[in-house]
Amino acid sequence: MSTDIKIKKGLNIKLKGVANHVISTANRSKVFAINPPEFHGILPKLAVKAGDKVKVGDTVFYAKSNDQMKFVSPVSGEVKEIVRGAKRKILSIKISADEKDTFVDFGAKTPGKLAGPQVKESLLESGCWPMVKQRPYDVVANPEDNPRDIYISAYATAPLAASHSVTLEGREKEFQAGIDALSKLTEGKIHLSVGASESFLDEINGVVLHKVSGNHPAGNVGVQISHINPINSGDRIWVVHPQDVASIGSLFLTGKYNPTKVIALTGSQVEGPQYYSVIQGTQIKDILAGKLKTGKSRVISGNPLTGDAVGPKESVGFYHDSVSVIPEGDHYEFFGWMPFVGNHKFSMSKTFFSWLSPNKEYDLDTNLNGEERAFVITGEMERVFPMDIYPMQLLKVTMIQDIEKMENLGIYEVAPEDFALIDFISSSKIEAQQIIREGLDLMIKEVG
Repeated sequence: MSTDIKIKKGLNIKLKGVANHVISTANRSKVFAINPPEFHGILPKLAVKAGDKVKVGDTVFYAKSNDQMKFVSPVSGEVKEIVRGAKRKILSIKISADEKDTFVDFGAKTPGKLAGPQVKESLLESGCWPMVKQRPYDVVANPEDNPRDIYISAYATAPLAASHSVTLEGREKEFQAGIDALSKLTEGKIHLSVGASESFLDEINGVVLHKVSGNHPAGNVGVQISHINPINSGDRIWVVHPQDVASIGSLFLTGKYNPTKVIALTGSQVEGPQYYSVIQGTQIKDILAGKLKTGKSRVISGNPLTGDAVGPKESVGFYHDSVSVIPEGDHYEFFGWMPFVGNHKFSMSKTFFSWLSPNKEYDLDTNLNGEERAFVITGEMERVFPMDIYPMQLLKVTMIQDIEKMENLGIYEVAPEDFALIDFISSSKIEAQQIIREGLDLMIKEVG
């Protein structure tokens, strides 16, 4: 039996370049990367040095605050380079891959027959633990915590987002095994949110099923939590991506760390957008080779609202299931704000004529269409923010670092992705996601 969640607020942004439901295998990279900055709040301590040989599942680094929290190699090969930045901060560990991978064998197990501590030990030892994230704060979960509940959102609403029914195709057994393992980690419930038609996900055992509908950000797990059982001070909620659930299940079924995932290559600058099976840490250039149209492009690991701009030698993000390529916004239009020159533009308001064609797909670029300006009350933020929170007030008290008011206004319930639409529609051109990220970091430091 399922419960329905209907989201009325929000905004769907329809962009050209949605991936066709075809899955191919991407070219194997010669060099793979593990990037510690992707794991926000983790201070890495290296377990390897340049020249070391590694297998799939060998520890590359671990968290300095907890040496049980390991981060492992996605391929077998030789550690090629440790890339460092300012103050010797570790930015990336690059591994020259062998032609064929060899795996560390962690031993196949039946998760239903294990106790919670045994499941947790397996996830920590194998390197699967970073797949489990925590709310509040949107960081890797602390294995010493006991979560109130675990949430999985298999409903994607972001522009050009990968469809979970495609990325999970053929992984029914692994997904169920992952659910069986995660159920051992909480005394609460596992909440699985799906769309109207999500194939085998409707038949998964051991979960509370929620049918979600509505505009973006209906697919954000934070929005779903707020409508099911909001986070209060002191609560710990764990969040797992659907493909990571299947990877966890694969660990128990095979005894091997599974670094393979399906990503969507999307965007108006892509010739024949579709899905590709890749290995974590695959270089962007090996996915894009021969697939880009002419013209300047912005390559984004993730979707256009929340992803990270990347270069060809960088890799697919650990938590991303798409690579988006859209036009670079390096041009300006004379009198571009006038309606009669804006028939190709998308607007939430009626400034342009996009409201007359609700099903039209747009070829939007990265232009901000304006500069940063006064942060004033317009009511526009509330129209796209479907949580019981005042977004403008929360942003303002976060900017002045008023911890007490941040708590009262709901900082524990949000993550940066929940403010992505505000970045898109705000006439103030503020970086709302960055403000919230800095606010959450302040709460970690001051409150813990």
